[in-house]
Amino acid sequence: MPSYRLDKVRELLLRELADIIPRLRDPRVGFVTVMDVEVTRDLKKATMFISVVGDDDAKQEATTALTKALGHIRHEVSQRVTLRHVPEFDVVYDDTSERAARVTALIDRIAVECPPASLEETEAGTQE
Repeated sequence: MPSYRLDKVRELLLRELADIIPRLRDPRVGFVTVMDVEVTRDLKKATMFISVVGDDDAKQEATTALTKALGHIRHEVSQRVTLRHVPEFDVVYDDTSERAARVTALIDRIAVECPPASLEETEAGTQE
């Protein structure tokens, strides 16, 4: 059962991380988007789900760069947010958008290859 406080802290961390990460001076963190943040119930750990525009090498480099910058990111969050304990962050690559694009492409391909039957054909099939 998610608590109201947990949701508020998650939203707050998501907003702050989305503001902090583009300001990092590391060129490997080019087109990184923070997709979501999960926080443990005790607020000691948080998992940051990111999406990266680019090939597999760019994704790996961005994930590595963010992992190395976690100390700086945590410090920035502590300066901006009033929490008793700022959580320790983990970085996880989120491929949800890629999977969604792949499913949409499959549906589009099926729609082109197998056009829907016309209404007359459908009615004729049900009368037999």
